[in-house]
Amino acid sequence: MTPFAAKVREIRKARGISQKEMAEALGVSPAYLSALEHGHRSPPNWVMVQKIIGYLNVIWDEADELQRLAELSHPRVVIDTAGLSPRATALANLVAQRIGEFSEADLLRIEDVLNEMLASKP
Repeated sequence: MTPFAAKVREIRKARGISQKEMAEALGVSPAYLSALEHGHRSPPNWVMVQKIIGYLNVIWDEADELQRLAELSHPRVVIDTAGLSPRATALANLVAQRIGEFSEADLLRIEDVLNEMLASKP
């Protein structure tokens, strides 16, 4: 499941809305919405994200978060290391091959370290 999918599902369930109801209101099939919520589809385009935000009638902060999560939710990530160092290529491959072995706590720690490192960059 993608971060976007998890958030949409959380909001939808909290409001007692079925996938069928939401799909009908958005003009998509229930199968499409189910695949989106399970991370089997690429994140929706900007227009569909706006429809989802409008349908769920979320507040401004949640709308921004949904938009941000949609941008971070492609289920099949490709990392192009052409022109980068051998270490960069090795790291990208290691993560790709072993990402499923990390616990949620491990992933949070890795994310925190990366964000800290990126925050210190000019």
